Amino acid sequence: MNEQRKRMLIAGFGNVFRRDDGVGPAVVNALRVRLGRAPLGPLDDGFDDLGHTVDTVVLHQLVPELVETIKDYSLLIFVDAHVGNLPEDIRVEMLDATYTQPFVSHQIHPSTVLALAQQMYGYAPRAVLLSIRGYDFDFGEGLSAQTAALVSPAVAHIQALEGELGAQSVA
Repeated sequence: MNEQRKRMLIAGFGNVFRRDDGVGPAVVNALRVRLGRAPLGPLDDGFDDLGHTVDTVVLHQLVPELVETIKDYSLLIFVDAHVGNLPEDIRVEMLDATYTQPFVSHQIHPSTVLALAQQMYGYAPRAVLLSIRGYDFDFGEGLSAQTAALVSPAVAHIQALEGELGAQSVA
């Protein structure tokens, strides 16, 4: 396997100005702190800090241009909020590279990003969607207390996935 692909990318996405929708970026920053790195600032997306074994980026929403970045990784973890329509507070879903209907009309689904990578580069990394329950999606900054309490367990899930899937991905 390509040595460059023995890496992991965590992509947190969501709107930090819609309260709990910003949990993806919050999880990325909590993970960065656990990795001994400074949290990303409000105008920093993390793309200037790529090159680690575990890289992190934040996005307002998923865009096709992400394909250029993900082709260099063996494992990709998307982190986003869910609105409580799932039974779990934190849900881990393995993703396939397939064109999938988006959650809302102005976004693309994580599986579609993988399908685009497969189509353009003949390769898509193993990927997981880690979705975290949100309680408050009103305008405003900062997470609700309930969602904020899920950030640390979400980071623990990511670190466990790194151990479980990372070993498989680079073998």
